[in-house]
Amino acid sequence: MNKTELLSLISLAKKKNQKSQTKLINLYWVDVFSFVMKKVQDENVADELTVSVFSKVLAKLDLYDPNFQFKTWILTIAQNTVIDYWRKKKRENEDSVESFDGFKNQFALSPEELLISEEDQKQIITIIESLDSNYQEIIRLRFFEEKSIKEIAEELSLTVANTKVRIMRAKKVLAELLKNKEFED
Repeated sequence: MNKTELLSLISLAKKKNQKSQTKLINLYWVDVFSFVMKKVQDENVADELTVSVFSKVLAKLDLYDPNFQFKTWILTIAQNTVIDYWRKKKRENEDSVESFDGFKNQFALSPEELLISEEDQKQIITIIESLDSNYQEIIRLRFFEEKSIKEIAEELSLTVANTKVRIMRAKKVLAELLKNKEFED
């Protein structure tokens, strides 16, 4: 694809044209996934991070400067996403001993605290049920049934790339709805 075609595709993707966004993702998916896979050495983690990278890419397309290579820009976002992943992983390891006490105390929650947790769960389920049926199904398969992206693709007769895009979009919509919904303490 020449630079003019790429810039045209990016322009359409900026305008939320889903076909253009999907085409852009498909063009660079292998490059980003391979890059991330070399850094994390775990296919599932690489898959999740690659989805996250493209979510950021689509959200920040307005920041792309056409004077630079698009692939370099995407791989820079991928590099930063991997760095964030390792930082978070390091923090989790440092906090694991401290959080063990909190985990242990989870079994000693009061009935009131348990009820609040159940209320939050019910609110989240209600929000999920308000989503488009395609998003509901993707969320159910990925997060409740914990199926792999490949299994979901097979079950829904989609390509793996299309499945990844749908998961990314469903997560984005759900996150926005959850952010807008206030959970009371």
